[in-house]
Amino acid sequence: MSRYRHKLLKRSGLLPAEDKTGGLSPSPVRITVLDYDASQFQEKSLREISECFLFRDTGTVTWINIDGLGDPHLIEDLGRCFTIHPLILEDIFNTRQRPKMEDLGDYLYLTLKMLTYLTPENEIKIEHISMVVGKNFLISFQEDIGDVFDPVRDRIRKDGRIRQFGPDYLAYALIDGIVDNYFAVMEKLEEQVEDLEEELGVNPTQASLQKINRLKKDMIFLRKSVWPLREMINNLERSDSAIIHESTRIYLRDVYDHTIQVIDSLETFRDMVSGMIDIYLSGLSYKMNEIMKVLTLIATIFIPLTFVVGLYGMNFRNMPEIDWEFGYYSVLIVMALMVIGMLTYFRKKKWI
Repeated sequence: MSRYRHKLLKRSGLLPAEDKTGGLSPSPVRITVLDYDASQFQEKSLREISECFLFRDTGTVTWINIDGLGDPHLIEDLGRCFTIHPLILEDIFNTRQRPKMEDLGDYLYLTLKMLTYLTPENEIKIEHISMVVGKNFLISFQEDIGDVFDPVRDRIRKDGRIRQFGPDYLAYALIDGIVDNYFAVMEKLEEQVEDLEEELGVNPTQASLQKINRLKKDMIFLRKSVWPLREMINNLERSDSAIIHESTRIYLRDVYDHTIQVIDSLETFRDMVSGMIDIYLSGLSYKMNEIMKVLTLIATIFIPLTFVVGLYGMNFRNMPEIDWEFGYYSVLIVMALMVIGMLTYFRKKKWI
């Protein structure tokens, strides 16, 4: 799993609002704008952050999407234009932030985690997403280029019902897109869990134990990313903010239900993975018991044979059968009959 293990963001000697870079390395920033209302729509890719300022006081809904957090000065300028508090800007750069919602009066700040399953690498990418929702705008911040918001963009381009509502409904649509993608990730996780469970039932190995430990760590990390989202959506739905209209709350309750389903699935997978340790140990014990059974049977068969061979291997001159012409062959036949008799007895007892 790609965990994005960023360094701790807080650096000693700095005030909270002064810690802007978050330890992120400089990287290109891509800015896109979708501006719309019920009658018109425009989409732009901007080169300068100053071009966003033109959309600050329009009567339309403006969605400004920032891909990349590698230029703190650019995002600071955007924050000053839209009057975003410096502490909120710090949280935007804090990619270890847990999902939460803050009501700052003129706007809402939302942060959550976007999960993407990378098929070639067989890994889950966890990306920090921040949203600032105002009365006529929504600004989203992402760590990298690429997201799960293309269906929302298509709905806006095609004059969908989303253009009949404000930025609060747009925020719901983005959150819903992220949560819906959680289900696709859960399906991939379910496949991994089922494959591993089958492997443990057939042939548990040391590699199987490593897979179990990795899955356990992944589940813990996913739980930290998904569980707080339930509280965030619940607080958003119950918020008294004028930005959230009553017509949007029913949709937020729906996405809350979806979040509960994701959490239930994740908890089920965690229980299954936890139980796999017992399956692994039981498999090892079974294999060890089978090995010991085979060795015990072999030892049991050879004990009487060893006795016979030892008996006739003694160097006494006056042994009764020592001069018998058919003594050697007779002893071999007796030993063979002993082996056949013991094998027949073991099979009758269902030991083999």
